[in-house]
Parts: sequence; C-alpha cells; structure tokens
Amino acid sequence: MIPLVVNTPEAMVKLRVVVVTDESEKTFKALHRIGVLHVEQSEELTPVDREAIEKERAEVSELLTYADNILSYLPKEQKVSLSEGTDVIYTRPFNELHDEVVALSTRFTNLQQRTVGPSAGIKRLSELKKYLEPLARQMDVKLKDISFSGRYLFSRIFSVASEKSESLDTQLKNYLPETIVTTIENETVFFIIAKIEDLKIIESLITEAEGRLLQIPDEDLTLREFLKVSEDKIHHFEQELTKLNGELLGKINENLDRLVLLKEALSAENDRLLALEKACEAKYVTLIEGWIPEANIETTTSELKGSADHVFIDTRKPQQSEEPPTKLRNLKGVKPFQVIVNLFGTPKYGEWDPTPIVAYSFAFFFGLMAGDVVYALGIILLARFLLPKLTDNPETEGFKLFQRLLYISGGFALVVGLLTGSYLGNFFEFFGIESLALAKGIKQMLEDPLSFIMLALAIGFIHVNIGHVLALIRSIE
Repeated sequence: MIPLVVNTPEAMVKLRVVVVTDESEKTFKALHRIGVLHVEQSEELTPVDREAIEKERAEVSELLTYADNILSYLPKEQKVSLSEGTDVIYTRPFNELHDEVVALSTRFTNLQQRTVGPSAGIKRLSELKKYLEPLARQMDVKLKDISFSGRYLFSRIFSVASEKSESLDTQLKNYLPETIVTTIENETVFFIIAKIEDLKIIESLITEAEGRLLQIPDEDLTLREFLKVSEDKIHHFEQELTKLNGELLGKINENLDRLVLLKEALSAENDRLLALEKACEAKYVTLIEGWIPEANIETTTSELKGSADHVFIDTRKPQQSEEPPTKLRNLKGVKPFQVIVNLFGTPKYGEWDPTPIVAYSFAFFFGLMAGDVVYALGIILLARFLLPKLTDNPETEGFKLFQRLLYISGGFALVVGLLTGSYLGNFFEFFGIESLALAKGIKQMLEDPLSFIMLALAIGFIHVNIGHVLALIRSIE
C-alpha cells in the first residue's frame, strides 16, 4: 500500500540468540539497547537449535577450505598487512561472508579449471613420449599399426615393472610370434603382435603381472612423426599453462588481503561456534528470543557479535501461529502522528497503519481550530522550552515524537493564522489596523458560518469515504 495514504508495519523476524551463560546478562542489555522487541529467555535448547549451530560450523569449515585451497596456490609464504581488523568482517552477517567467499572461490575455480586441459595434455603426451621414444629408435611404423585389432592378428604396447618382466616374457613366448622389448628406468615396455584368438589370455596375463596397456592415439602418423608433433604440442601446452598460472597468481595477489582477512574472520567464527557446541553439550548456554525488523538484521548482528565473545545468531520469518509485535514505519514528517494512532490502539502485525491519513486530517483540523498566530507561536514555544521540564526523560522516542507533533500542528495553525490575519483574534483592531490577512478570500470563507460548515463537511466526506474505499480493498484482499 502507498505509504502516503496508509502504511504497513515493519516486516518482523524472530531473533534467536544462543550465548554462553556467563555472557547472557551482557547480551540482554545489548538486545534492549538495540531495540529488540519482546526479549525473553527461552527454554532449554532443542536438538534443532544445536543442529543449527553444527550446520553453521560445517558451512564455516567449508568456506575455510575454499580459502585455503586458493591460498595454497601461492608459490611461497607472503607477509600481508591487513587494512582493517577481523572484527569488522566478523560482525557482518554470516550470509554476506558466505556469499563473498563463494564468489571469490567460484572465480578462482573457473580460472583454475582452464589449467586442467593443458596440464592433462602435457602429462598424457609426456608419458607417451617416454614409452614410444625407445621403440621409435627400433622401428618407425604407423600408430594404427601398433594398436591394432584385425580379423586374425592384433598388436599392443604395454609396460610392466622390470622385476616382473622376465616371468611375464616366459609366459607369453608361446603366444607371441613377434615381440620388441625395451627397458625404461624401472619398467619394461613390450610391443607385441599375436593371434586374435589369444587376445583374452594375453590380456589376463598382463593384468596378473600388474602391467598397463598404453592408449595409443588413433592418428595417421608414424611413431617419429607423432613424437615430433607431441614435442610441439607439449611446448604449446606449457606456454598456455604458464600464461594461465600467471593469471591465477595475479587474481590471488589482487585479492590476497581480502582472502587473508576473510580467512581470519572465518577462523574466529569457527572457534566461537566450536566453543558454543561444547557449551551446549555441558548445558552452559542460554537461548534468548525476541523480534526485530527485517531491515535491521545486519546492524543487530553486528552489535551482538561485538558485545559477546561466543554467540550464535539465527533469524527466521514468523510462523503462522505466531503474532509478532507491531513496529510502525512512516515517513519522517508523518511519524509524529503515530502518537495519535496509538491512543486508539496499535494496528496488529500485518494490518494497515492509518498514520498517514490521520496525519493530514489531524494537522489540518488543528490548524483550523487554533488558527491564530499568537496561539500557534505559544504552542511551539511551550513545546520547545516548557514541555521538557515536565518529564523525567525528554530523550525518549515517545516524548520526541509528541514534541514534533506539537511543532507540526502548531506550524499548521501558524499558517492558517497568517493567511486569515488572526492575532489573538482581532486584537490588532484596537490599534486601528483594519486587517493583517495574507489571503482575504480564505479569511472571508472561514468567517462565513455556511462556508465553514461546507468546508468541514467536504473534508469529512473525503475522509470517511477514503476509509470506506480502504475497507473495501481490505475485504477484497
């Protein structure tokens, strides 16, 4: 609903604070200072409350892992001077920390994923190059001929640990018409050609010896051509990887201060939640509940985390069976008229707040009834200087709202008084002054009983029918 006609109260959320018992009194005071409504100590923590603490600590641990993964890519330790304390970050709502760390991790992971392809390419080609180079010195055949399965024959290349190669060679002799063997470090590489009918037997013997079949690319190249092409590809992959790693380190260094700050804040949060977990097990914690406006979650969280060393804060929307307290929200010029509305009854949570429409009608009628310059100035001056002396605490919000109500209403009366030229009635006529009205038409209308009644009826008609229209809208909703 438009806040210039009627308004709705603040959207409220249930605030649940779990704090170490020793800090409960300090937390109660902080909650009252912040303005949390209906603050009360609740029953003993339920399993759901403990589960919420454990869940948040698991999320914090996960975020710490994200931060550590990013920082682990730094080639060496670096000294970082933090521009702000961890308390500044720690007192922010947890979901903000979560979103920031996840965003940084996502950007880093996306960049890191781009290095996977070149790294895998270098590893695969380097391995093939290692095994195929010795064979290329003995023969130069097509790649498809060294990994071939035909109707009668097949060919394979496999490697096996050198200490098992002699035994395997003996077992395979009866099945291999052609074999080329070469040794690389502590491995032996076999190139074999055999009958297709012996394929399963040979593969099982290789498996038993913990051998490994090499996956040969299906390319129309000879061994030596492939090795030359592989050398070029490896060089290209290395250049691409160097470039990507440079970008990766650049991004990390660009966000290094922030990452370290976030990690420290998350570590502090993890320690606090761990302490609360242990206190929950020993039943040394207190659960405090209250209501706050949804818009105040961030400031409330910051205040509470700054006032207690070990605190867990949870907020949730009101359940259907709950009726949150009402906190009115109105524009600055309209807000003082909440005093008038509250005299008749505060709207329930979810109902409309009639303060705006009451503000216009009350101020206007007050101006008509007390439309005199001297009276208006007297009201304003009394509200400013005498009224504060009649109360014990003139700094309360209620008193200040009432004082501003008198200022605004007195201002309307002052305007009407100036327009109609009313100064203690017509006191100026005793000095021979005919009129001081700034708007003679308004003066004549208000002095004429019939015109005044018609004006009052028109205002009343508009006011009442606005109420009927709003009631109709409300009933349709």
